[in-house]
Amino acid sequence: MTTLDIQRTVPHVARVWLARPDVRNAFNDSAIAELAQAFAALGQDPDLRAIVLGGRGKAFCAGADLSWMKKMAGYSWEENRADAKVLADMLWTIHSCPVPVVARIQGDCYAGGVGLAAVCDIRVAASGVVFCLSEARLGLLPATIGPYVVRAMGESASRRYFTTAERFTAHEAHRIGLVHEVAAADVLDKTVEAIVAALVANGPQAVRACKRLVQDVAGQPLTEALREDTARRIADIRASDEGREGVESFLGKRAPDWLAR
Repeated sequence: MTTLDIQRTVPHVARVWLARPDVRNAFNDSAIAELAQAFAALGQDPDLRAIVLGGRGKAFCAGADLSWMKKMAGYSWEENRADAKVLADMLWTIHSCPVPVVARIQGDCYAGGVGLAAVCDIRVAASGVVFCLSEARLGLLPATIGPYVVRAMGESASRRYFTTAERFTAHEAHRIGLVHEVAAADVLDKTVEAIVAALVANGPQAVRACKRLVQDVAGQPLTEALREDTARRIADIRASDEGREGVESFLGKRAPDWLAR
């Protein structure tokens, strides 16, 4: 891969680095395709329990690459739609990856970069990071990233920052729910590693099932069908090998076998 650096140096954990620091890790055709390819492959790895997504250099992701934007300026409507669909599909691939994804946001996060952060399950930002949904300044809108950003930071904050294109701090991002935790730059990695360690310590299949549960029930009405679905899910996992091992190890006051693995 030419735009990403993927590392597997620790058991059960993959680190995906945006590796175009000279252009602030901005998107282009290759970066979008490689992100989709990487997360599709990682999602199929049964050994993985956590993925960390980070950026090399000073920025996490500055949105669209200027050269890519220049090329898009001459596109027809049909070409623009096809191009946007590729980006939308990449975001969906990360969002739907069965393995929890932790965003390590060490630097500025603009436009499509905010969307890239929003599709991650857990987002940790350095205290000096600046966020901006800057599309309206260019006469555009954050359409493909919109569903994920609105889910992450809510309708009220989205109304403001989509329309004003104002910059906002990591602490404001935390206040509105876009970021789960803010850490000083010198302890960012320690904070991320603590979250990763918590993920790895839990039942691997249970963690994946928890992620899917949130995606499936968020915003759903409390119907009889939903009650039946959730009862089925807990019965399935209680009866599974991992569920039985987890309960037995807890009652027996010993470590579960997935920690030994």
